[in-house]
Amino acid sequence: MPLGPALRQRGRNADRPAARETSEMDRTLLFAGSVLAGLGVALGAFGAHALKLRLSPEMLEVWETGVRYQMYHALALIGVAWVVSQWPGSTLPVVAGWLFVGGTILFSGSLYLLATSGVAWLGAITPLGGLAFLAGWACLAVFGLQG
Repeated sequence: MPLGPALRQRGRNADRPAARETSEMDRTLLFAGSVLAGLGVALGAFGAHALKLRLSPEMLEVWETGVRYQMYHALALIGVAWVVSQWPGSTLPVVAGWLFVGGTILFSGSLYLLATSGVAWLGAITPLGGLAFLAGWACLAVFGLQG
C-alpha cells in the first residue's frame, strides 16, 4: 500500500535536523567562490594547453601562480560562506570574503595580464591583491579569537 505524500515526506526528513535559513550573504559568497573556482579550473586548463607554447616558461609560471592563488581563495570563500551561515550577522567573515574577492581580482588578475601582455608595471598591482588576501585572513583570525 503506497504511503501518502505527507508520510513519505515525514519519513524522509525524520532523522534530519531542522535546516538553518540561509542568508543572502552566505549564498552570495558561495556563488562568488564557486564561480572563481570554476574559472580557476578553466584558466588553469587554458594555461596548460593554449598558452603553453605561446608564453615563455617564466610567464607561464606567473600564469600558474595566478591560478593557484585564485583557487586557494575561491575555496576559502566557500568556507567563509559556511562561517557566515553558522554565525549570521557577523561582520568580520563577510569583510574577509569581500577581501578575498578583491584580492583575487587584483592579485590573480594582474598576474594574468602580466603573463599575457608582458607589461611589467602590472606587477606593481599584484602586492595590493596580496595585502587584501592577508587582511582577509586577519579578519578570520580575529573573528576566531572573539569566540
